[in-house]
Amino acid sequence: MRYLQVCEERALQQASHSVDIPHPARGLYCHSDLCHPPGKVAKVMPEDTFYFSILRHPVAMMESIFVYYKSIQAFHKTQSLDNFLDNSWKNYNSSITNNQYAHNILAFDFGFDNNVAAGAVDLEERASMAIATIEREFHLILLSEYFDESMILLKHALCWSLEDVVSFKLNSRSEQTRHPLSPNTAEKIKRWNALDWRIYLHFNTTFWHKIDSLVGQEQMKKEVYHLRELQAKLANSCLKDGGAVDPSLIKDAGLKPFQYGAAVIEGYNLNPHIDRQTKIKCQRLITPELQYTNRLYTQQFPKLAAKHQQETRAVAPQRKRSVRTDIAGIAWARKAHHRHVKKSKFSNQKSQKASTSSLLTHIEAKNQTSMT
Repeated sequence: MRYLQVCEERALQQASHSVDIPHPARGLYCHSDLCHPPGKVAKVMPEDTFYFSILRHPVAMMESIFVYYKSIQAFHKTQSLDNFLDNSWKNYNSSITNNQYAHNILAFDFGFDNNVAAGAVDLEERASMAIATIEREFHLILLSEYFDESMILLKHALCWSLEDVVSFKLNSRSEQTRHPLSPNTAEKIKRWNALDWRIYLHFNTTFWHKIDSLVGQEQMKKEVYHLRELQAKLANSCLKDGGAVDPSLIKDAGLKPFQYGAAVIEGYNLNPHIDRQTKIKCQRLITPELQYTNRLYTQQFPKLAAKHQQETRAVAPQRKRSVRTDIAGIAWARKAHHRHVKKSKFSNQKSQKASTSSLLTHIEAKNQTSMT
């Protein structure tokens, strides 16, 4: 009954919404950030915002992080993941920038203290507190390993159609940079990331309970099957090569994902033989997150973005620009805008919140941007 009521309310909200944003992303704010609602995001969102997040299995996450963030201080002197895990407290220093990626990153992303050992006397208490807080402040927690099932669950929770949750996988590593882990290594990861492991186990259980209560196992199987059919059809229409390719084979620089660490991040080539409307739709689905963020910031703060680009060209006209350089510039422009907003005084607190919310340009809900 609760979800039926939510669906009815959201249908009314969408019907009366005055902002011209294409369905289904109307009113949707979605981006990589710290997930904790009481933080900065909640301050600019309406009180009835639907919060959801997605978790990844801590073992798979740790293997991926070790490859992608090999250059951080915690990892860069270790020869292998096992070597790091066998000497974790010697290699890990929580005070060094970016070392949070090496330890309980799920807890860190939700705003909790990630520096807790497996043998800590208060581990269970911390885990229970984290779980209770997440359950209280998030309406839905999804699982990366079951992404299609997660999208069907989200579809039901938000009253979307199957077409609304069709996606292509982004930020995916090539098979050559994936390393299978032994059961012994997996157990060491669970122990090192003991807080993450407890959080994940709990929400893995609630995920399947949610499916049973909201969708049903048989209906879920049917909808996942149809979703994958739609994805295959869209891939055949959108993609030149029918799927992801090595970054060296991507023709359009605007579609080439940023490469970092030892990972080889694959991307897509757009089918050149599609009409303009289809091209726009397909580009939104396959544009990497840095380029997409660049585009959004430019739309949100056009004057600041243009000013920064002019200054950059004036200072270094011969320097070859990169996606990373552009995104850093747009981030600078955004910070400048926020400094300006903080100095401004609004006579009405509600109008301030509405104004800020209107600045949050939507990101297509169809884009899957998880690091794999």
